[in-house]
Amino acid sequence: MSDSIASLGVGQPSAPNDRWQHLPPAIREEINIYETELRRVQHGQMPEKVFLEFRLRHGVYGQRQPGVQMQRIKIPLGLLNTQQLERLADLSEEYADGVSHITTRQDIQLHFVDINHTPDIFRLLAEVGITTREACGNAVRNVTACTRSGVCHDEPFDVTPYARAAAYFMLRHPDAQNFGRKFKIAFSGCSEHACGLALIHDIGAIAAVREENGKTKRGFQVYLGGGLGPIPHQAKLYSDFVPAEEMLPLVQAIGRVFARLGEKKNRAKARMKFLVAKLGMEEFSKLIAEERQKLLPDSRWTDYLGDAETFAEKPLKPPSKLDLSSTSPAFQKWFRANVQAQAQPGYSTATVFLPLGDIASGQLRALAGVCRKYVNDTIRTTVDQNLLIRWVSDADLPAFYDDLAALALAQPGAHAMANVTACPGTDSCKLGISSSRGLAAVLHEKFQNGMADLAERDDIQIKISGCFNSCGQHHLANIGFFGGSRRTGAHVAPIFQVVLGGQTDGNAASIGLPVAKVSSKDAPEVIRKLTALYTAERIGDEGFTAFANRIGKARIKQALAEFEKIPDYTVAPDYYRDSRQPWDYAMSTGVGECAGEMVSQAEFMLEDADRLSFQASLDLEAGRLEAAATTAFEAMKKAADGLLSVQGLLLSDRYDTVEEFRRHFGENGFLPQISEYFFRAAEQGPKNLTSEQTHQRVQEAALFIEEANGVYSRMEIT
Repeated sequence: MSDSIASLGVGQPSAPNDRWQHLPPAIREEINIYETELRRVQHGQMPEKVFLEFRLRHGVYGQRQPGVQMQRIKIPLGLLNTQQLERLADLSEEYADGVSHITTRQDIQLHFVDINHTPDIFRLLAEVGITTREACGNAVRNVTACTRSGVCHDEPFDVTPYARAAAYFMLRHPDAQNFGRKFKIAFSGCSEHACGLALIHDIGAIAAVREENGKTKRGFQVYLGGGLGPIPHQAKLYSDFVPAEEMLPLVQAIGRVFARLGEKKNRAKARMKFLVAKLGMEEFSKLIAEERQKLLPDSRWTDYLGDAETFAEKPLKPPSKLDLSSTSPAFQKWFRANVQAQAQPGYSTATVFLPLGDIASGQLRALAGVCRKYVNDTIRTTVDQNLLIRWVSDADLPAFYDDLAALALAQPGAHAMANVTACPGTDSCKLGISSSRGLAAVLHEKFQNGMADLAERDDIQIKISGCFNSCGQHHLANIGFFGGSRRTGAHVAPIFQVVLGGQTDGNAASIGLPVAKVSSKDAPEVIRKLTALYTAERIGDEGFTAFANRIGKARIKQALAEFEKIPDYTVAPDYYRDSRQPWDYAMSTGVGECAGEMVSQAEFMLEDADRLSFQASLDLEAGRLEAAATTAFEAMKKAADGLLSVQGLLLSDRYDTVEEFRRHFGENGFLPQISEYFFRAAEQGPKNLTSEQTHQRVQEAALFIEEANGVYSRMEIT
């Protein structure tokens, strides 16, 4: 037990009313209620399914490993101070595995937590001003914001106080307690850079100003209905300018519309992006206006505005100049890769690069001490899973670097290809299919040994998800990967779909599409091949995504063809083991002769489905919308027929594929949200689809086929 935790006299589950009287009454009562409900469900007095959403709304999330939980801790805007760093270090050391993990939503996660300790974790966090409330569940998740807000050269104003007001206004708000699905908000200081990734959020707000009566008025360009997940939607423009005083009532009104009209039963259609797509922005805007008129005035809408106008962070030290010529080569390498000048002369931001988004408790605690020497509690978590230290006086940078180096926290690469984003994947997530963290760790090692020539490149970004749900934001990467599986004979191999065409700049201006499927083992060589192709054939300063779009998917698929075939298990068993795992990815199953023939037919059909899926993407790329939609449906149908062949159905029987698939897999063994893509495509047909709808149809086909491969991989062939 850490000394600081031990001094508080905790370590075992506490009684609700022992030493916590100093906490605010409302917070104390909220945690006491949670602990009471936890004990009730443990004693069989409350249904587990009821408790599930309740604990999720307190950030307690089940892990892949039985008997332990992941605790998500809400960090609005990623804002942290040194006292909070120390408390997080203490908690990870005492109650988890000694590691704090930073997420792509600027949260902190602790893994391998005993649920009996969660009430005390909540109380210890509350002491330093942190809550886990609504970190998970069907609620407003952590509100994110550009980590350089207030120090950026391009922003019209600092969005920090406005984003913070939205975060705490919607926290526990009664109008945000009846959602059918999670709800995400982001604030960005400008439209050009990655910033807050506004276009992939339910509400994305980008700072804007306009002149009124000779004065500069603050407001926001607002986008609605974005989201990643299996099928990403880019948010649609709601308004070019929402005055700052109208932002909180707008957010409240949107929440009311979503709570009233959003899908509640079918989770696959429950995000707000589907409601916006269904109604259209004109009708959705009308409903928002109607709800806005119903709202009773709330002083919180505007109470913060006066302070927001004058808000400014305070540095610890005065500005200074850095003499770079007198510094070491190691410092200069770190300086180029991890340091950015602030808008305020004499100050810089420095990124603490955390491979895999992890920092050990000892490092985190010591980092708090280092920060106290140089800055004034100006620390933020970042969406690419690092820590940003703001307001470092320039002359202090060499000493700051030396202190980081003593903690093994001075690794360069924060703004380069080496900064790979990855979700937890199969390490802890129940939904993980392939080991995204394992692949990221392999890449991290390769970037130091064997691929060092690529590590410092700042023109390619890599993101990895363990499944199609895009928690690692693979859709936004120049080179993205998401996990899957592939059966070859009696063995199953971990694979990754290669996704190209995304970018984070412009607040997530483009979303990628799959172009190939490769073995997990070959992923590093795929990156090397794509990087070499880009280097050899780009034109001028052409970015990777523009380059990939110019040469086309067929050219790229041809370049990656050598990686798409997985060798036989007897020749290369390593291909059937996931990254950093010395055991087989899945247990082998014996295959009889009759079943073997059936498996062979299924494999053929699934391969043919892949071919059709890629053809659909080529048709889409060429603007042949109806052909793309038709071929995408045929690809799904081919995959469905492959699975039905394992059930003994023969194509010569001329059965109805849609109805037979519904009967065999519609409610059993196939993810409902994925099977719905097939049923909807069959119902809608290929005609009169917009470019965006066709784009989604092609993406849905790729995911349907991937899920079909997963189902086939899990089948017991007898």
